[in-house]
Order: sequence, then structure tokens, then C-alpha cells
Amino acid sequence: MVNNLVTFAVMMVLFLGAVGSLAFFDQNNVWAFAVCLTLFFLAFWIPQSILGRSDTGPTLAKGDRKA
Repeated sequence: MVNNLVTFAVMMVLFLGAVGSLAFFDQNNVWAFAVCLTLFFLAFWIPQSILGRSDTGPTLAKGDRKA
């Protein structure tokens, strides 16, 4: 349970950092948008690829909690 909460908190910080970086975006400076894309990509790619969270949904939906 604690591991899931820590993972959620870290990924939410990455996501909110991506959204927050758009406050610094203007058309003359591309770095804020590049940071946004990178953080947004990491917030979704890390849980799905590295942590393997993408394949536990159907298992948990069936009630099999051994995943």
C-alpha cells in the first residue's frame, strides 16, 4: 500500500510539473514546452513500462489480487 502511494505521489509530481511548466511557455522559448513533454512522457511511461502497472488492470478487475 505504501509503495503504491509513493509511486502515485512521484508520478503526480511529474505530471503537475509538466502542467506547471506550461506557465513559462511562450512562442519565442521552446524549453518550457520541451520540459512539459518530457515530464508528461515520464509520468505515463515509468508506471506502464518500468513498474509494469499496465498489465495488472484486468487481473485486479477479476478479483485476483496475487498480481
